[in-house]
Amino acid sequence: MGGLFSALGSFWSSLVHIFDPLCGPVGIFTWLGQSTILACGDTGWGDEIAVGLQITVSVAIVTLPIGLVIGFLVALGQQSEEKSLRLAAGVYTTIFRGLPELLTLFIIYYGMQILIQNLLDFAGYSGPPVEINAFLAGVIALSVVFSAYCSEVLLSAFRAIPKGQYEAGDALGLHRGRTLRLIVLPQLVRIALPGLTNLWMVLLKDTSYVSIISLADILRQTSVAVRVTKEPFFFYGIACCLYLALAILSSFLLVYVDRWAKRSEVRR
Repeated sequence: MGGLFSALGSFWSSLVHIFDPLCGPVGIFTWLGQSTILACGDTGWGDEIAVGLQITVSVAIVTLPIGLVIGFLVALGQQSEEKSLRLAAGVYTTIFRGLPELLTLFIIYYGMQILIQNLLDFAGYSGPPVEINAFLAGVIALSVVFSAYCSEVLLSAFRAIPKGQYEAGDALGLHRGRTLRLIVLPQLVRIALPGLTNLWMVLLKDTSYVSIISLADILRQTSVAVRVTKEPFFFYGIACCLYLALAILSSFLLVYVDRWAKRSEVRR
C-alpha cells in the first residue's frame, strides 16, 4: 500500500511539473528566466515562486466548493420557518462578515490547536503537542468567511425567485427536494452567478492571508526572496503579475460559466 501511495505521489508530482506554467518544460521562467534570479533550480527563485503559485491556487480551489456548500446551507437556514435556524444562520453571517479575515484565520489556526490540545489533555493524552496543518487551517478560515458572504448572495437569489415557482412544483406533484433541485436551483445559479463571481475574485486575493501562518503561497515566497535578495520592487512586482494573471484567467473562465448558466434562456 505504501508503494502505491508513493507511486501515485510521484505521478502527481510529474504531472504538476509538466503543466507548471512557471517552471515546467514550457514554463515562463524556464525559457525567459535562465541566468537570472528567476531561474528554476538552485540558481534562482523560480522554483519557490512556482510552488507558491500552486499553493495559492490549491487553497482557492479547495476553499470554493466548501464555502459554496456551507453558504448554501446557511442561506436555507436564513429562510427557514424555524426561528432557531434563522437566528443561528443570522448569528453565523454576522460574526464572520464582521470579523477581519486575518483575525478569523488566527482564531482558527491557534484556537483549534488549543481546543484540541485541551480535549486531549482532558482525555489523558501525554504525547507531543498538537500542531494544526497550516493549509487546513487556511482553508477552514477562508471557507467560513467565504460562506458568510456567499449565503447573503444566495439568500438574495432565493428571494428573487417568485413563489409561483414553488407552487408550480407542488402542482406537478413534486416534493420540495425535487422542486428545489429541478426548478429552483437552475434559476438560483443564474441569478447568483454575478455575485459569486465577485466573491471568487475576493477569495483569490484573500489567499494571501495564509502567508501569515507560514504557508508557502505566492506572497510568502516572494517575501522570503525579498529578504534574501533585497529586491522588493522586483519580487513584489512578480507577485502582482501572478495575482493579476489569475484574475484575468478567472475572468475568461467565468465568461464561459455565465454562458453555460444562461444557455436555456429564450432569446428576445
